[in-house]
Amino acid sequence: MSPDYEKLLNEYRKLWNNRKLAEDHDAEMILKEAISRELKDENSHPRVRKTIYEKFYLAVKRITQSDLDEISKNALIQMHINEFECLK
Repeated sequence: MSPDYEKLLNEYRKLWNNRKLAEDHDAEMILKEAISRELKDENSHPRVRKTIYEKFYLAVKRITQSDLDEISKNALIQMHINEFECLK
């Protein structure tokens, strides 16, 4: 069963309400790029960037502590794992 990327993108927006995300038709691509930027800490100044391991931990912690439903949490965590494995 394929994830509903539109729903996951909306759930991701709830976690990062101040983060600018493109308004495109390909929700999967937007979500993967946003997660990749998050893990690479591209939204921070270079002098204060954290490692990919720290960012992964913080992202998973933020997701698990959110009030999203369990299915969305698991899907977002799995997407973070997939992106993390591609980046390291």
